[in-house]
Amino acid sequence: MPVLLQTTLLLIASNVFMTFAWYGHLKNLSSKPWYVAALVSWGIALFEYLLQVPANRIGYTELNLGQLKILQEVITLSVFVPFALFYMNEPFKWDYLWAAICLLGAVYFIFRS
Repeated sequence: MPVLLQTTLLLIASNVFMTFAWYGHLKNLSSKPWYVAALVSWGIALFEYLLQVPANRIGYTELNLGQLKILQEVITLSVFVPFALFYMNEPFKWDYLWAAICLLGAVYFIFRS
């Protein structure tokens, strides 16, 4: 499997855990004390790191640090928007589209030769 595909798939999975760790408690644990939410989030974040660290190590064999970071940001927004819309029931905001367009510019500049 190509390095870019391995890295991307691992980062997508990592971001799913990250998004739930960072924001899922706002819906599921809002009535619990903050330290309960922090401990649950920390537990979820462990799985994020178990995927993110190998993803970056694999990716760094062919991508530079800037490329890894921009790839991560694109994936983060790609995971966050559906999470916000469908899981958190947030209304669609055009700002998501504008942010995506800005990230496409970042992808262009960081990946051009």
